[in-house]
Amino acid sequence: MESIKEIRTHIDSVQQTLKITNAMYLISSSKLRKARQQLINVQPYFTKTRQTISDILHRTEDVEHIYFDRRPDKPHKVGYIVITGDKGLAGAYNHNVLRMAEEHMKQFDDTTLFLIGQVGRSYFRHKGVDIAVEFMYTAQDPTAYRAREIAETIVEHFRKGRLDEVYIVYTEMVTSMTLEPRILKLLPLDRDAFPWQPRPRADGGVRREVTYMPSPARVLDHIVPGYLKGLLLGTMVESFCSEQNARMLAMDTATDNARELLKTLQLDYNRARQTAITQEITEIVAGAQGGDDDWGDGDAWDETR
Repeated sequence: MESIKEIRTHIDSVQQTLKITNAMYLISSSKLRKARQQLINVQPYFTKTRQTISDILHRTEDVEHIYFDRRPDKPHKVGYIVITGDKGLAGAYNHNVLRMAEEHMKQFDDTTLFLIGQVGRSYFRHKGVDIAVEFMYTAQDPTAYRAREIAETIVEHFRKGRLDEVYIVYTEMVTSMTLEPRILKLLPLDRDAFPWQPRPRADGGVRREVTYMPSPARVLDHIVPGYLKGLLLGTMVESFCSEQNARMLAMDTATDNARELLKTLQLDYNRARQTAITQEITEIVAGAQGGDDDWGDGDAWDETR
């Protein structure tokens, strides 16, 4: 059994860990609420852009555009945007998204990596995988500016023929207890993913004549990058929310385990103290009895004298 001092030191250490895990839980909870509100704020812009693309494709079915251009199967150059966190302590969050990215990359011979997050950078560097672009900012603060920078980089690679397809690997928070890694195709866009929904007029009718100037193709040149920016921002925020939620669950579990460990240590501490006190009492009693016996022997010797 550990000594009283050792148990006391262990208890102090667990109490400090408990404070840290509880603080990390509260911080992640605050960040999660802030990120969800950010996603809600940009949703109208993303929805409007998507509706406009659907409207153009429906009204000009013969429009040809590079963003909807399916490239030949061979040679096939595929880009992957992989979103991970900047640190661990989030359960299997980073592991799951990295595993999905690796499994999907095995389907192609020519792949290009675009990484967001320190964990992904460290992981692929350690495995010796070539990284085309590292967006040198953290995944902790997804913003529209950063999403636009990434979208512009991806669009440039696609338009210049450096990439034939682009996928993004991220994590979706399905429920507060369920996090699922997802892979989404960014480019080329799929026409079937833009179903047409008639937009009603103020008087309840449906607008039938829409003119896009100077041409539908030129309009697509401008709004598709904006659509991709909104899509990227959505996946970045979704991944950020998933990371914070995963860390909340991990820290909550760690906090519960720390409390259980404290209970066990407190019992061990009480037993050790009880044992020490009992031993001291036993030694005192034994010492007192020994002293009485010595005194008694001396008196008996005096009487005989």
